Amino acid sequence: MAESMKGLKRSHRCTEVTKAEIGSTVTLMGWVQKSRNKGGIVFVDLRDRSGIMQIIFENGDIDEQGFEKAGRLRSEFVIAVKGRVEARSGAVNPNLPTGEIEVRAIELRILSEAETPPFPIEENSKTRDEVRLKYRYLDLRRPDLQKNMMLRSQVSTLVRQFLAKEGFLEIETPTLIKSTPEGARDYLVPSRVHPGSFYALPQSPQIFKQLLMCSGYDRYFQIARCYRDEDLRADRQPEFTQIDMELSFVDVEDVLDVNERMLAFLFKEVLGVEVQLPIERMTWIDAMNRFGSDKPDLRFGMELTDVSEVVKDCEFAVFKGALENGGSVRGINAKGQGAMPRKKIDKLVEFAKGYGAKGLAYIAIGEDGTVKSSFAKFMKEEEMQALIQAMKGENGDLLLLAADKTKLVWDVLGALRLELAKQMDLLDKNEYRFVWITEFPLLEWSEEDERFTAMHHPFTMPMEEDLQYIDTEPGRVRAKAYDIVLNGNEIGGGSVRIFQDDVQEKMFEALGFTKEEAQKQFGFLLDAFKYGVPPHAGLAYGLDRLVMLMAKVDSIRDVIAFPKVKDASCLMSEAPDIVDEKQLEELGIAIVAQKEETTEE
Repeated sequence: MAESMKGLKRSHRCTEVTKAEIGSTVTLMGWVQKSRNKGGIVFVDLRDRSGIMQIIFENGDIDEQGFEKAGRLRSEFVIAVKGRVEARSGAVNPNLPTGEIEVRAIELRILSEAETPPFPIEENSKTRDEVRLKYRYLDLRRPDLQKNMMLRSQVSTLVRQFLAKEGFLEIETPTLIKSTPEGARDYLVPSRVHPGSFYALPQSPQIFKQLLMCSGYDRYFQIARCYRDEDLRADRQPEFTQIDMELSFVDVEDVLDVNERMLAFLFKEVLGVEVQLPIERMTWIDAMNRFGSDKPDLRFGMELTDVSEVVKDCEFAVFKGALENGGSVRGINAKGQGAMPRKKIDKLVEFAKGYGAKGLAYIAIGEDGTVKSSFAKFMKEEEMQALIQAMKGENGDLLLLAADKTKLVWDVLGALRLELAKQMDLLDKNEYRFVWITEFPLLEWSEEDERFTAMHHPFTMPMEEDLQYIDTEPGRVRAKAYDIVLNGNEIGGGSVRIFQDDVQEKMFEALGFTKEEAQKQFGFLLDAFKYGVPPHAGLAYGLDRLVMLMAKVDSIRDVIAFPKVKDASCLMSEAPDIVDEKQLEELGIAIVAQKEETTEE
């Protein structure tokens, strides 16, 4: 039977009790981690969010009724215990913060009994994800997840503290907004009051934060909930959280400066890690040429080498064809991997095909200098030597080459570089390598839409010196955009915004928008710009992704209290679900079953 807390008040969390309290009386409350009944004495590990404290129940210290209750305690019972703090009578446990002390109980109340949980509440659970997510409220009791949640809370608190000190105002923007089809797919919310009309949930507070700059708030931030109806991956969720900010009367340098200082502050306070300032910078084109990625992982080398010039006269059709089609030939040197078995190399070829490659060419250099290659017969001896030299190949190295359109070669080698780093164990989770990627292309060509689309969004400022190319060579225009990358993950991105009418008009033209279309989609922002708009810029972080890296876990699900799974459903609450017919009627919505077409034989 559950008892009440009446007359008892918790004095400490478990690990808040230290050796300094020896001899004093404390009241602790929490969950039974485990209980060991040794006849005349019962040992209980009591757990709360701070950690574990050993409790001793011995007949004589506690009344007979209390001792009898202690004998029937089971895992996950919720209890309140009053007792004296003592030095441990048994062996000291160096793995626990409270390992030198214990509490001798003088009073016990069972606040709530518990059924046996479907999996043990312990760190590094081996239980299947599906089971853990179905019983997420139990999963969240596990110490490692609790540690992640507390770290997340600490990061949010420190961000607020830092930005407030820097003169930022925390302002909330609406979550029921107008749908703007540019970008990822919106989640739609039907309006009951306006039948047939829909709100969208925001993919980011972009337009509203720019409006706040027009309203003179000059430094805004928000820890904002955002929504995207897109396919999920390990680091994607349908709803996620951004640390969002916008600043007026600034240029790129100002935004980078305040954010570098914020990151240094966060990492020092939370992890005790010193971030070296200023953070390294790299242009987009440089990152692509060197790492095949605009979010390069700098914890290891293995940079790409462009060998197009070296192989341009060889007879190997794959290289020749790629260069004739305006592509390139590039490679990476996997140091010390020359003895990799053929089977493993074939697996890498299959991996590369998954990123669109037709294949991979390789050169394996033995420890004795012998060369094995998939294309040696098409190369003269001196051509092969020149290629090995260009890639700094030494005895014991494995050289892997891709040839195709340059964008595809970048993608393939960028992914292959990371795959090899995993296999060669080059990724240290305790190392934090930041880099700013700058000067992104303003526009990228979409094969699907057969037009240029904005690489970031339609309000990104082009670099002044490139504006001259916007009509003739739109693909050549660079943007005043910047991403902050940590260990191969983009954790934030932003840009300087367009604030002049003529530049915005040019941008919409380049994107294929008519004046009417632009007005229809973004009218209220464009109208606001007519009444005096300051130069402004901003940036937003993915809070989930940032905390994931700080917590050294592999998925953002481990730093979100109640995450969704791959198909955007919640295994615990079973959302999304069908709703009552009456609710649909009020909204003027009918669900139409899709009939499968049947054809007569």
